[in-house]
Amino acid sequence: MKLEKMSSFFNKRVDSYEDHMMNNVDGANIYYKETSKLINKLPDIKILDLGCGTGLEIDEIFKVNPTAQITGIDLSVEMINKLKNKHLERIDQLHLIEGNYLELEFGDEIFDVALSVQTMHHFTYMEKVKLYKKVYLSLKDNKYYIETDYMAPNQEYEDFYFAEFNRICNERGLEKELYHYDTPCTVENQINMLLEAGFKRVEKVWHMENTVILIAYK
Repeated sequence: MKLEKMSSFFNKRVDSYEDHMMNNVDGANIYYKETSKLINKLPDIKILDLGCGTGLEIDEIFKVNPTAQITGIDLSVEMINKLKNKHLERIDQLHLIEGNYLELEFGDEIFDVALSVQTMHHFTYMEKVKLYKKVYLSLKDNKYYIETDYMAPNQEYEDFYFAEFNRICNERGLEKELYHYDTPCTVENQINMLLEAGFKRVEKVWHMENTVILIAYK
């Protein structure tokens, strides 16, 4: 199979992305809404959205928290532009950053909530633990991180896709860059990574097919 770099993959598919997610991904018509419901209704709540894309979760968040201040980070400039155009009336509430959130700093004790939706299933354990530590530090005391993501149903499934990705990269002499290839982890492993990063407690709060919602509390 052909591996595409992450930013290029999503830039090319911006026009069809929302239709694909809502009509071809099990539970998408539910989990964006369920994610938004987990966010407290607070005026001017400060939210960090990792991999914000075209803002399908942000569409739902604004319905619950119309004054939310959202910092969104995404590799795809085309996705970010589409998100901006959908919410021109709230452009002063959106701080959108084109970049790799694995490499960016988020600051300390800034956000009331951090979240990611269908984006973490592309990374290694080491990358995720390092990222989760930054997320932990970026949250105010007693706040939380929500992860809505595709997760592996068992360890064998997880091991297979990590091994396949490594095999493809090695056979083609590819550097371990950000390619669009799914390497989901089990719920248990995701929880353990979040705990290793410093979160006090992690709860599984929703599950449909291979999509799970976790909440990690600082």
